[in-house]
Amino acid sequence: MIVEAATEVFAGKNNVTGSLGAVAYGLAAIGPGIGIGLIFGMGVQAIARQPEAEQVAFRYMLIGFALAEALALIGFIVPFVFP
Repeated sequence: MIVEAATEVFAGKNNVTGSLGAVAYGLAAIGPGIGIGLIFGMGVQAIARQPEAEQVAFRYMLIGFALAEALALIGFIVPFVFP
């Protein structure tokens, strides 16, 4: 499918930009996905080691999640803005 989409793009047909955008978003979502996994994995370890600091650790986990998810949303929008 990717090879066919690439040959159509090089042939001058622009109707496959949606599929290329989907591939680009799939690649752009890998980094934030790994980052979110690390954030919550390390957060659970921190809470398990020091249960009394649960509120602080959870707050930082949410901040890290929001920042990583913002990168994923930017990766979702960029293929539509720059076709």
